[in-house]
Amino acid sequence: MDFTLAPRAAAAGYRVFSYDSIGSTNDEALARSRQGERGPLWIAARAQSAGRGRPGARWLSPQGNLAVSLLTFFAGPLMQAATLGFVAGLALDAALSACAPALRSRLALKWPNDVLVDDKKLAGILLESERIESGHAVVVGIGVNIRSAPDGLSAVSLAALGVDIHREQVFTELSGAWLDYVRIWNDGRGLPTIRSRWLARAASVGAEITVRVGEKVLRGTFETLDEQGRLILRVPDRGALVIAAGEVYFDRFEAEAR
Repeated sequence: MDFTLAPRAAAAGYRVFSYDSIGSTNDEALARSRQGERGPLWIAARAQSAGRGRPGARWLSPQGNLAVSLLTFFAGPLMQAATLGFVAGLALDAALSACAPALRSRLALKWPNDVLVDDKKLAGILLESERIESGHAVVVGIGVNIRSAPDGLSAVSLAALGVDIHREQVFTELSGAWLDYVRIWNDGRGLPTIRSRWLARAASVGAEITVRVGEKVLRGTFETLDEQGRLILRVPDRGALVIAAGEVYFDRFEAEAR
């Protein structure tokens, strides 16, 4: 099967280039931006050998899984561009729900950039950017465990959940859902709506979580997101802390072991 855009995405001017194998779809998108490409352009790969996840971690992308990156140009502040991660999470949630409706009630969004099924990681999102001209090249990298998931991690694949679907089908749904949500986002002006919809699909709002911020491990209640998409963690004796970046764990001991 080929990677094919949803008709409404193609009509809106989106394009897609696909590779049988590549080092990193994010790297390819950034390289194209340095050559003058401004997007919106999807880079898709059937396998990638140098994918990246959270800082310092590899993202494995074997045959059968989905590895794609969207290159777009944003003229506004970089902090605003960072909220495209919430757009991507909602779009991916919608795409997976369309491909596997029975899973919708088990899917949840994990701050800042993961999609879970039953608290196990199904997909990850990585935003990267570079300053160009009067704005930023923003790359939204997305990886989905379609056929397999990494061993030894709290991760799961669609195949292990009994969902038989091709990555190309997920991509088509994703390309259309992205268009829907990025229009709501509207260069950041629609962030309050995106924030509200993201929270409605979020994991563990109102529950205790553990957040690792650098070498610090914080335990508290996940209250909400602020207007900029930062996590509000209420910690006993410390009040509400605003966290702009960190790793969230539902298991205190897993966080402390890292």
